Amino acid sequence: MASKIKSVRPRSYLNRDFDSFRAELVEYARTYFSDKITDFSENGMGGLFVEMAAYVGDVMSYYLDHQFNELDIQTAVEPGNIERLVRMSGVKIQGAAPATASVDFYIEVDSTLKNTSYIPDVTKMPIIKMGTLVSSKNGVKFELLEDLNFAKTDSQGNVIASYETRTSDTSGNPSTFSVKLTGVCQSGITSAESFIVPDTVQPFRTITLGSPNVVEIIHVSDSDGNTYYQVDALTQDVVYKRVVNIDEDSDLVPENIELIPAPYRFISTTSRQTGMTTLRFGGGSADTFDNDIIPDPSEVSLPLYGSKMTFSRFTIDPNSLLETRTLGISPRNTTIAVRYRAGGGISHNVSANQIATVSTLLTEFSSTTSASIVTSIRASVEIDNPLPASGGEAAMTLNELRATALAFRNSQSRIVTKEDLVARIYTMPSNFGRVFRIGIRTNPNNPLSTELAILSRSSDGKLIISPDSLKENLRLYVNQFRLISDAIDIIDAQVFNVKIEYGVVVDTVANKNLTIQNINSSLKEYMAIENFQIDQPIMTSDLINLIINTDGVLSLVDFSVLNLVGDMDGRTYNTNSFSIASNTDRGMIYAPAGGIFEVKYPDDDIIGSAR
Repeated sequence: MASKIKSVRPRSYLNRDFDSFRAELVEYARTYFSDKITDFSENGMGGLFVEMAAYVGDVMSYYLDHQFNELDIQTAVEPGNIERLVRMSGVKIQGAAPATASVDFYIEVDSTLKNTSYIPDVTKMPIIKMGTLVSSKNGVKFELLEDLNFAKTDSQGNVIASYETRTSDTSGNPSTFSVKLTGVCQSGITSAESFIVPDTVQPFRTITLGSPNVVEIIHVSDSDGNTYYQVDALTQDVVYKRVVNIDEDSDLVPENIELIPAPYRFISTTSRQTGMTTLRFGGGSADTFDNDIIPDPSEVSLPLYGSKMTFSRFTIDPNSLLETRTLGISPRNTTIAVRYRAGGGISHNVSANQIATVSTLLTEFSSTTSASIVTSIRASVEIDNPLPASGGEAAMTLNELRATALAFRNSQSRIVTKEDLVARIYTMPSNFGRVFRIGIRTNPNNPLSTELAILSRSSDGKLIISPDSLKENLRLYVNQFRLISDAIDIIDAQVFNVKIEYGVVVDTVANKNLTIQNINSSLKEYMAIENFQIDQPIMTSDLINLIINTDGVLSLVDFSVLNLVGDMDGRTYNTNSFSIASNTDRGMIYAPAGGIFEVKYPDDDIIGSAR
């Protein structure tokens, strides 16, 4: 009997095709069933059964391989699976991004005499309220994101808004002024929707908003007066609120952070396929009060029917475990009101001087201002955007989401390494400000602290010191990912302006001016600020190679890099100075710690001569 037992050979059905299945089945049949059937050709009965089995195996192998590939974000191809894997990696899917524009608001106000000088009459100037709608010439609507208080003055009583004479009287004295304030406007429209919630307990209730490309959930409340707060996860039971600072140091710290509990909370998700946003609320009931993280089993056990004396099992209703308030409260028997802003896209990046129409003007005047003056000032409002709107983008493609998820998958929402800190800063939401360059190094005075040098760029692309508001926002943003034992000191990076001078010998058959232009073009591209980081040295060998490898250049006779400081020939440079000779090592020019090089005016600061 033992000799009749067939040995079991291990077989793998992964990465197999029809031909390999058929060949193995034919070999098996001929080995063990040669006395039963010998014809395995395509026209034979044996071939029919073999090919049918090979076909089934081929199909099953394909779907097995496909499902296995769909588990990895790098190999998944189905949009639904890619979207699921992206969410699991921690990346929040969003719709089209809105454009942001700086819009100048002008009003015409009567003058008043103060200390022998004519100034705008502060008592008549309004507050243009947040929510004012303006439109571009191609119909894109923008919404004002902040109140513009034209009557605001500094500690000396001077009007903060800029102004100039609009009209004058017969004596030449100003009779009216044109007063200007600049506000940040974002494309999109604020909408409101209401949802009736029935009187049934439904854990993790969801509602879907009616507009695509929702940019921001402004406010969510119910008819019972409860406010629902947006959180990153339903396990988060507190939120941070920004409140106006009314203390004496309000000039330095305009806003404070207040920690408030959030028993009523929700999370939002956006479908990449439809662009629609869904709000998911908590799983608990407001009618019950639980102090324990895990409910008492005696309160959720199923009632016993039938026998009154004995029972054999203790049963628990699992649905009752979902009614705990640990994950927030689910709305019930109420009406949910949602206000949100929606809209965006690359077409919203309108050009300069295109935003010129006020669609909806919201103003607030002093109670002592007459109705005629209110009407006159409101009628005088004019707007303009001196710079193009920017930031509008289409929704991320599947490949872009895939690449972003791969970078975020290992971050685990905390900062441990230098790369984690760099990634967090560069991905800070743009409404908090944008950091152009950062440099990280260990604090020489505190080994447990890290120095973070930052820089920003002006509208014309030049390096500038980051504003204090950006540093404050960066501090608040990074702090939520920082380990409790780490310290991060935010400092200003130093900008060192440099000048490049060179002299070359040019071939007699080459055009000297054209050769110099080609060299300057190559040096400008190499020294572009986009190619430099903080603490990155200048490689003089690279600059020399660019020069001598230009067509027409025979030899390099002069080459120098100079530091520019202060005002020169009508151009203003940074005041940071250093010795290039003392900071050059083996052909590399190093800036002091936390410094970055910049050729501020390439057309004037790269000078070449030909012989």
